[in-house]
Amino acid sequence: MLGNDKPRKYDLEERTIEFAKNVRTFVKQVPATIANNEDTKQLVRSSGSVGANYIEANEALSKKDFVMRIKICRKEAKESQYWLQLVDIDDSREQQKTRNDLVSEATELMNIFGAILQKSR
Repeated sequence: MLGNDKPRKYDLEERTIEFAKNVRTFVKQVPATIANNEDTKQLVRSSGSVGANYIEANEALSKKDFVMRIKICRKEAKESQYWLQLVDIDDSREQQKTRNDLVSEATELMNIFGAILQKSR
């Protein structure tokens, strides 16, 4: 706790929440096809799981639990990247840019969680 008795806020928690929200916004703009419906369901799940597992890691009861949760964060970010690449989008530059930005963010999150793992060993 900080001096004002509020729980400490982690920038990475905010970043993972923003990632999940941005994925949800993107998914709403994707054409509804049978394949996209299945792929976007998986994408929504994995993108939300990144942040949920990071919150769990911050509440871990042991170092082993922390490391396991961070590994899951990295895995879910990688999975989000995969589903983003599979989603069939319109040819609009806006959708392409949004997808590229989300893939980049998933990659950065993977790298961040990878670095956390290296420092935890």
